[in-house]
Amino acid sequence: MKQLIECVPNFSEGRDMHIIKQITDCIEAVEGVKLLNVDPGKATNRTVVTFVGEPSAVVEAAFQAIRMAGELIDMSKHKGEHPRMGATDVCPLIPIAGISMEDTARWAQQLGQRVGSELGIPVYLYEAAQANKNRSNLSIIRAGEYEGFFKKIKLPEWKPDFGPGEFDARRGATVIGARDFLVAYNINLNTTSTRRANAIAFDVREAGRTQKDEKGNVVKDAGGNPIVIPGSLKSVKAIGWYIEEYGVAQISMNLTNISVTPVHIAFDEVCRRAEARGLRVTGSELVGLIPLNALLDAGKYFLRKQQRSTGVSEAELIKIAVKSLGLDELGPFKAEERVIEYLLRDASDSKLASMRLDAFADETASESPAPGGGSISAYMGALGVALGTMVANLSSHKRGWDDRWEEFSEVAEKGQVLQKALIKLVDEDTRAFNRIMEAFGLPKATDEEKTARTAAIQAATLYATQVPLRVMQVAASGFELVQQMAAHGNPNSVSDAGVGALALRSAVMGAYLNVKINAAGLSDKTAAAELIATGKAIQEKAIADEAAVLAIVNEKIG
Repeated sequence: MKQLIECVPNFSEGRDMHIIKQITDCIEAVEGVKLLNVDPGKATNRTVVTFVGEPSAVVEAAFQAIRMAGELIDMSKHKGEHPRMGATDVCPLIPIAGISMEDTARWAQQLGQRVGSELGIPVYLYEAAQANKNRSNLSIIRAGEYEGFFKKIKLPEWKPDFGPGEFDARRGATVIGARDFLVAYNINLNTTSTRRANAIAFDVREAGRTQKDEKGNVVKDAGGNPIVIPGSLKSVKAIGWYIEEYGVAQISMNLTNISVTPVHIAFDEVCRRAEARGLRVTGSELVGLIPLNALLDAGKYFLRKQQRSTGVSEAELIKIAVKSLGLDELGPFKAEERVIEYLLRDASDSKLASMRLDAFADETASESPAPGGGSISAYMGALGVALGTMVANLSSHKRGWDDRWEEFSEVAEKGQVLQKALIKLVDEDTRAFNRIMEAFGLPKATDEEKTARTAAIQAATLYATQVPLRVMQVAASGFELVQQMAAHGNPNSVSDAGVGALALRSAVMGAYLNVKINAAGLSDKTAAAELIATGKAIQEKAIADEAAVLAIVNEKIG
């Protein structure tokens, strides 16, 4: 698997777009790096940049960005709401694919060493890159901020990990590390009071607050240690601040493990705590990027609270999440620019699926041999499952069936999974055909080239046989859904379940034709016979399943 790491440097400039552009330009100039997001904040005077690539390229881009930021940003003149200590304040590396946290930490250490020695900037390591756990927490490292670091850096316990032990008045110091993916998330309040916002932040953040008596003195235990009242949310860091740009106070949060505390749980808990203090949450703001599942889970969470089906499209789930969390209160929220998976996807992977219906039909009708019967079979299967899913959603919301909404919601969710798989197979079947054509186009001038070409043709042919077989398997699994909806779903939509069965049967039989014609080109006749036999069994069952669904439909229609 290709190794991918993400880098999310925070630069202490959020107002001068010319400076920000120069920094991001030097990131994009590094080959093998993809710039995903640039998120400037005027009130914080801080820009969060996100880019991704293979480790060596990402480390080079990060180094160049830190160098450029040091040349362009004068920390002695910097003012902003966010805690900061350097022109490049913090630069975390995050493992994305094919690489461990330990290896990512080594890349962070390598970057830190280079920044310290070549640029002469004091560097502190944090999180997984820091061996000394007494100074691995970012907030502890940054305590005192820029203004306090002229003295702090002279303390023996705060000697930098790399670079000089002198604080650079212009560039400050930089914190470099390796950590898991976190979501930077701000929740808006209907107040201008930083004190009240901080009170809520202390209510919810994991670190909580120190206990105080009526006179405001810190209460200590028998050992003389301050007694801490923990907050209600695990894996959450939070502070309150006032954002002049928006004219409201916010709870600024880092959700360090969204599997422990997801975005929607953090939002609802802050709503509850705010209401208890006479305040109201008006919306929220995402800083940087977010994983797709975080929004999908939020959409499902809020639909369940409404007792509505969660088996709706990905786009609808994101819409519900955005509206429920108020992510569009302070400005438009564009999922295609904020969801990390959307930014990493290759548009060519869904060329057919992203076409309009008429364009897809025109492409099919053209003289090009692809998309052909395999892709059309996959699309018919997707439509068949979609009809069954529609009946489930209609049934979930049917008046008088309120006590059954969860039953139908579960069916609809399964339908969405099958539909999405079949839509992907629309393009995959065409790619499989194109691989055969590419293999036939390989050179054959020498014996070695002929051998390699023959092997490539056979490998591509095998794959082109396996893909329609997969279409058969996925489409055939949709019969359980449409039969269940024909028998128990909204009776006004029983005909839709019947049409779904017809489409699924056609998908299975059409894909089987592709299995047979492609298997005929395999030199391994044993493998070919096994593929054909598997497909034949699926087809026979699909025909029987279709008949069973139609019998139910026709009986109900009369």
